[in-house]
Parts: sequence; C-alpha cells; structure tokens
Amino acid sequence: MILHSILDLAPIRQGSNASEAFRNSLDLAQHAEQWGYHRFWLAEHHNIPGIASAATSVVIAHIAAGTSRIRVGSGGIMLPNHAPLVIAEQFGTLESLHPGRIDLGLGRAPGGDQLTARALRRGFGSSGDTFPQDVLELQSYFAPDAPDRPLRAIPGAGLEVPIYLLGSSDFSARLAAELGLPFAFASHFAPDHLHLALDLYRRGFQPSAQLAEPHVIIGVNVIAADRDDEAARLFTSLQQMFLGIIRGNRTLLPPPFETMDGRWNAMEEAHVRRMTRCSAVGGPASLRRQLEDLIDETGANEVIATAQIFDHRARLRSFEIAAGVFAEINAQRGGFPSSALLHSA
Repeated sequence: MILHSILDLAPIRQGSNASEAFRNSLDLAQHAEQWGYHRFWLAEHHNIPGIASAATSVVIAHIAAGTSRIRVGSGGIMLPNHAPLVIAEQFGTLESLHPGRIDLGLGRAPGGDQLTARALRRGFGSSGDTFPQDVLELQSYFAPDAPDRPLRAIPGAGLEVPIYLLGSSDFSARLAAELGLPFAFASHFAPDHLHLALDLYRRGFQPSAQLAEPHVIIGVNVIAADRDDEAARLFTSLQQMFLGIIRGNRTLLPPPFETMDGRWNAMEEAHVRRMTRCSAVGGPASLRRQLEDLIDETGANEVIATAQIFDHRARLRSFEIAAGVFAEINAQRGGFPSSALLHSA
C-alpha cells in the first residue's frame, strides 16, 4: 500500500493575508482527514512572501487541535535554526496535547536566505555542519526518563515522537540510513539527486528501534482537476512562483494564467520544468498515470503531495481527486501496511 499525505505551506494568496491562509490550511486538513490522507505536514520557511508557516510548531498545534485522527507534523523543522532542547520541548508539548499523532520531520537548510539565517541564529545556533550531532542530541531528549539525568525536556522525555529526516541531496539520506530513520526527499522542488539519494539510503540503512526497514517518502506537486486543461491552468500559479525564484522576485501566490506562453524565455522555462519534474498534473486518468510512473520510478513507500493552488475551492477539489486516485492505485496493487509501519511511519 502506498501511503498518501499532504505537505502544506499555508500559502498566502495575492490580495489576502496569513489569517486566511491559516483558516484554509485547517479546512484542508479537516477535509484531508475525511478523505483518508495519512499525515498533514507543515514546513518552516522564513522571510518568503506567500508562505505563512514560519512558526511551524504553532501552526501544527492549530491544525492538530482542529482535527482528530490524521497525523500532524513538520516537513520540516529546520534544526540548525533552533536549540535541540527547544524543539524537544515544543514537540513534547504537542505530543502531550495530541498523543500518538505528532511527527517531527527535520531539515538542515535555513529555510530562507543567508541574511535570514543570521537573523534567526544570532551566532549562538548551530550550522548545517553540526546537524548529525544536533539530531542525536534531540533524540536523547525523547529517551526514557531517568531521575539522575541532569538535563531533561519537560515535556518530552520518554515520549515516542517519531523523527524523520528530510533532504534534497545525499547528506540527509546517508544520515537517515545510519540512524535507521524514515527519509523524505524534497523532489517537489529539487529532484536532481533523487535517485542517488534514495539508492544511498536503501543500501546503507541500519534498522533501529523506530524503523525496521527503509521508508521512502517523495514530495510531489499534485495539481488535479476534473479536466486536464483546467489542471494545467491551475499549475501556472506554481510555475509563476518558481519563475519568481529564478528572477529573484518572490511574491504572494499569484492567480493562474490560461498559459505561460510569452511569460518566460526558453532558459527560464527549461529551469522551471526541471525544478518541477516531480509533478502530477491533470484530470483523474492523467493523474493516475503520472503518479504510478513516479511510484514505480522511485519505489516510494509514501507520496507527500503539495499543491500551490490559488483558489481554495479548487485546491480542495484537487486533493479530493488525488485521494480517489491513490485509492484506485492501492486497490489495484493490493496489500496493507502493518500496524508497526503505520506507527513508525
């Protein structure tokens, strides 16, 4: 069975604000729970117009409080921006409030540019170079409590908060394999090293108390509509966002165009198409073909879908269609995950 999940950036639309973004994220999570999605993750980004999930732990609390079953977590927390003890306390608090539903995905990027990273860290935080040590320190705070421990995360100690490593290169793939942790690849925006990273992760995997076998999650831009042409139109909002990154002109999430023709040059178009290679865009039949191709290509255990769609109703419809497509794929392939996999993954 292929697990299907959602990665949300709490998108801020042009003409709107963060308050609406948070309302829409909660509405999406509540629908996703009804449609059978496995988890709902939010990502830490800073100083980026159009993304409202900077205070990721706070938004996770908002989503978890408004849902009842779906797993909620980070995809991810950028650990170099934080002291590991602080994250242990935050996620220990979330796990205490919502037992058995909280995931802690970790990344080593700053979640913004270097100016933002310096403002966040103020010289006392760690860097990506200490990421392995920071992960181990964070894990230690969730270890079973002992009265003689001089430093404890309260709450946090003794809580089973599953940790995931995220990345877009081989670094986190190797570390996830060494530590026996699930690995999520950011193929929805940086697909270049996807196969290398997954191969290194699977070949180097060492079983751990959390996970007996490798668990691969791939990020995919999933833009669905009832017709292929309508999905292609919705996709232009994301294409504009990536074009803004290339041009150094990030904006709030823009409305879609009928076509991107004439809005980019050949080099820009090639760059955007390369960055969005791991995308599934279309009506139900087209979406199924594309998703099956990506699953077969990567051997993924889980697809975490993300969708930067301007109109909230169209975004809901997209994830509803995708849920039906995943159900069809699983019905054809058969099999169900074990309870142990569902717990650890």
